[in-house]
Amino acid sequence: MTQNPPNLRPDLAPKARISEPRRDGQPMIGMVSLGCPKALVDSERILTRLRAEGYAISPDYAGADAVIVNTCGFLDSAKAESLDAIGEALKENGKVIVTGCLGAEPDYIREHHPNILAVTGPHQYEQVLDAVHLAVPPSPDPFIDLLPASGVTLTPRHYSYLKISEGCNHKCKFCIIPDMRGRLQSRPAHAVLREAEKLVQAGVRELLVISQDTSAYGVDIKHAIDKGHRAHITDLARDLGSLGAWVRLHYVYPYPHVRDLIPLMADGLILPYLDIPFQHAHPDVLKRMARPAAAAKTLDEIAAWRNVCPDITLRSTFIVGYPGETEAEFQTLLDWMDEAQLDRVGCFQYENVAGARSNALPDHVPDEVKQDRWNRFMEKAQAISEAKLVAKVGQTIQVIVDEVDEDGATCRTKADAPEIDGNLFIDEGFEGLSAGEIVPVTVEEAGEYDLWGRLV
Repeated sequence: MTQNPPNLRPDLAPKARISEPRRDGQPMIGMVSLGCPKALVDSERILTRLRAEGYAISPDYAGADAVIVNTCGFLDSAKAESLDAIGEALKENGKVIVTGCLGAEPDYIREHHPNILAVTGPHQYEQVLDAVHLAVPPSPDPFIDLLPASGVTLTPRHYSYLKISEGCNHKCKFCIIPDMRGRLQSRPAHAVLREAEKLVQAGVRELLVISQDTSAYGVDIKHAIDKGHRAHITDLARDLGSLGAWVRLHYVYPYPHVRDLIPLMADGLILPYLDIPFQHAHPDVLKRMARPAAAAKTLDEIAAWRNVCPDITLRSTFIVGYPGETEAEFQTLLDWMDEAQLDRVGCFQYENVAGARSNALPDHVPDEVKQDRWNRFMEKAQAISEAKLVAKVGQTIQVIVDEVDEDGATCRTKADAPEIDGNLFIDEGFEGLSAGEIVPVTVEEAGEYDLWGRLV
């Protein structure tokens, strides 16, 4: 068991998990999946297709006939990480196919690594498969290579990411995701629901709904009704909530219609949890980001959500050190945090990203000031988190078991998403537990981000 401190990159997906045996003579493809949960879903789709064609899958380079590196291009530091992963794969394996967000810049990648086999952009599954076929021809055995109904997953069996759309229509100055992944493209509601049903039938107990802009789901297709299901986030949440699994919503922009989701949480249909990227609180900073500048109204909205669903957990991410951010503007953010009392918070220090319009803004903040503000912000967020967790001591709550080892059980409450939030640990009487169980626990102790409890 390990405690879960706040991640310096709160956008990262869990590490991919693959544990499938290889039959004699079966071609094997390695997969290195970097970046956010949306990229992890892309990796799952690629591997599902490869598995159906008879390929074995490896989570690294060892023994693989070729390696796919699914890259991230969100920040310059993420790009550097992707280039390092490609270089390591070339060194360890030699046959490397690059895909993902950084794949939208093939010349940039080939400038650093000219010996890669192919480069494709995000969600270009067919091109990735074509590159794999050229590098390592398939050798399927129709009597052995039977694909599970739920496909290949890279997360533990009891939870799964459910991607409901691609792309984004926002034009935030610090972000180049729309340039790499395109404008909003929503999946039909019946297709999302069918995938969710298969996941639940396969044993998934928690569905993590993701997209670039979950609140905008269906806007591009005019909230079409197809096969009895309407492509609107409120309708989709209600449909998903009927399946009997935990349903957790991520990347929810605070549009007015988000308030329609809160009664579903109060009724227990979906988890009382909203992941909302506020990014900042000062209106001038938000304007420079080209984001809605209504922090005061946001506080009113938060109060209204809590009035309907007092148990709601609010998670968000923020950027400190954005170009032009003054000490007074940063202090406004700290004061806003005191009022908002968000439960779970992640924070980025601003970075230039090639192609982002924010690069051209004046008055960039020195690195040492960004670091100081990040430290002060996280100190504030940590104190709020600790106070909120202390208030849970003595309560009996439902938790989902993620892992059991000789030291105890690592679990999560309804307030905690995998990897990015905290854990609840059980270190006595845990021996009969198994991953995926949902059990009642009485909270006995609280830390800055994690809880400890005993089975009821």
